[in-house]
Amino acid sequence: MTLANKVTSIRLILAPIFFAVYFLPRLFDFLDISAVAVENLLRLIYIIVLWTLFIASEVTDLLDGIIARSRNEVSEFGKLFDPFADTLVRITYFLCFVLDGVLPAVLFLAILYRELSIQFLRNLMIRKGLVQGARKGGKIKAFTYMLTGVAALLAASVQKLNLDDGLFSILHVIAVVLFAVSVLFAVVSFLDYLSVYKKQNGTRDYNA
Repeated sequence: MTLANKVTSIRLILAPIFFAVYFLPRLFDFLDISAVAVENLLRLIYIIVLWTLFIASEVTDLLDGIIARSRNEVSEFGKLFDPFADTLVRITYFLCFVLDGVLPAVLFLAILYRELSIQFLRNLMIRKGLVQGARKGGKIKAFTYMLTGVAALLAASVQKLNLDDGLFSILHVIAVVLFAVSVLFAVVSFLDYLSVYKKQNGTRDYNA
């Protein structure tokens, strides 16, 4: 495990923690908190922890690539491990937002199908001796995933802190629109990877 891969592995740890923390406020319903100020303080701390986990996940996604290139640690394992960790953490927080009613399930299903299909395609590439790293389309897709996550978490934060309903509605619409855009880029990206596989079938390594 290189340093870059160790940083990548942090996301594998943060993903289930984010899921567990996200639904923690449901425990508040079982607690007898008579003081509104205390409950509001707990919810604020909860939101801060949630954002810390989210930001940490996205920052490690940026850092592992920088570390790998600066230390010359780019490897075939890393090319597969990094997108796997990305998929795991983003599917996790998208699922949280879907279960919480912030994002629509039908778009999540499209994202899930795409990511599973990409993993299958990568396996086919490996069998042909081809290790495919992240391409430009995949990086754009990942950026739209991140933007969707930010918008959805903002909407969820407003809702969980019982702030203005109008603000939640605006952020909710923005999150759904960004999610739809993400699906579009995800599909285009998959078709791009599929095209590369067909053109480079049998090539040892291709990462243009």
